[in-house]
Amino acid sequence: MVGFAPWIIFWIVASGPSNWLFGAIAAAIAAIILAVPDMYRRRPKILDYGTIAFFVALIVAGITLSAKDGDWLDRYSNPISTGVLAVIALGSLLFVPFTEQYARETTPREYWDTPLFKKINRVLTFMWGVVFVISAVCGLIAIWAPSTRDWTSWVIPIVLLVGAIKFTSRYPDTAK
Repeated sequence: MVGFAPWIIFWIVASGPSNWLFGAIAAAIAAIILAVPDMYRRRPKILDYGTIAFFVALIVAGITLSAKDGDWLDRYSNPISTGVLAVIALGSLLFVPFTEQYARETTPREYWDTPLFKKINRVLTFMWGVVFVISAVCGLIAIWAPSTRDWTSWVIPIVLLVGAIKFTSRYPDTAK
């Protein structure tokens, strides 16, 4: 899903020391560029707006906070960002599951209101939300228990993401 690209950019750039502000700037620019076509076609997505709002807020925080607070964000920006992504995903279940907005781009309109289409997207959105919650917790564990960092910062989150991508590609056919 292209909507995750800004988050991936942020996680890669912000993985180095004191790079979270540069990561936020790069992610915000990417999010805006990716959202423009949908805004132009009047098909905005929850994920796009949440992404832009978060990274712009993070940039503002980076510009206005003290050095001490900047150090705190340097340490916690990755698990915070993953937690915010979990909130966006799980929060979208209250309105339109964020995966449904992407699925509509490749699914004929006559299926959009069917119970199966709705169920598939609720399941996929919930699964992505859980993946992000677990990844955020792993990020906190990596900070609090540095000896686990290889597993909690990289191995577990990457395995979860790969598993989620595979599940996303297979589940709709299985659910039918």
